[in-house]
Amino acid sequence: MPRDLAIDLGTANTLVYARGRGIVLNEPTVIALNTQTHEVLAVGHDAWQMIGRTPGNIMAARPLRKGAITDFDITERMIRLLLQRVGVSRLNRPKVLICVPSAITAVERRAVQEATRHAGASEVYLIEQPMAAAIGAGLPIHEPVGNMVVDIGGGTTETAVISLGGIVAIEPVRVGSFDIDYSIQNYVRREYGIAVGERTAEEIKIAVGSAYAVNDDVKAEVRGRDVTTGLPKTVILAPAEIREAIAEPVASMVDSVVKCLGNAPPELSHDLINEGIYMVGGGSLLQGFAERLVKETELTVHMVNAPLESVVLGAGQCLESFDKLKDTFMRSER
Repeated sequence: MPRDLAIDLGTANTLVYARGRGIVLNEPTVIALNTQTHEVLAVGHDAWQMIGRTPGNIMAARPLRKGAITDFDITERMIRLLLQRVGVSRLNRPKVLICVPSAITAVERRAVQEATRHAGASEVYLIEQPMAAAIGAGLPIHEPVGNMVVDIGGGTTETAVISLGGIVAIEPVRVGSFDIDYSIQNYVRREYGIAVGERTAEEIKIAVGSAYAVNDDVKAEVRGRDVTTGLPKTVILAPAEIREAIAEPVASMVDSVVKCLGNAPPELSHDLINEGIYMVGGGSLLQGFAERLVKETELTVHMVNAPLESVVLGAGQCLESFDKLKDTFMRSER
């Protein structure tokens, strides 16, 4: 019998949960192709290692941007290869639950469903990432109490207020961790004349990036290529200047949280004062982000136990209790 699967198809990482087994795969959402033969050379972590290091005939790319499929064929091939890794074959076609951004359009929704069906699924269901995150975080979503979840992914940030098994207020923006990385790349190039790749920008973000002043004593040494001479160049970056460099994407994320609070019904707003905000997603690990939200919203902010896995764990719980939780799925459009 095929094992039902839940997939968190993220812009940055793809996680797969197998019913009865838990998380069976966690890989970067990257695929490496030979552009001449169209042969798939690597998927996941192996392909991620190639980003910025490939010759002209090899392309290491992320097939999803801002939570949406940018190349249908490549996404389908990547999903098929990942499903094969967890035991899916032509004779073994499971039903699959896909976690998608709430801002996804009807066209993007159909693209995800079709890509997953072509990759080997017998049935495809969709669930919004904030709902899956709330379930994975163990929040009482079916009670008449307001629960606020902020999910910061690679390409999107979604803030949702959930009550009685449904989303009452939601504020999605197509701004995420990758936008922070791009802002760092642009800043280093503009201010220091150094070109750095997205992997280096991510390392800078982890080392000295912050949304609020929490630890300004640490500095980062960055090596890159001088855009004028083409020679290697080294500079020292301070947290304060990186905080200024990423101010715009961080402000967009924070504003979406504040706006969602403003859209919540008054009774649920009262609940949020008591319950606070729950943060999930890789972007929530940015230093000082919780402190920034506390300052802007004056609410308590909680970091869940497994911020990177909460979405797929929530979708996995939906598989384990399918009949009980299927009402939380998005309506199918065919």
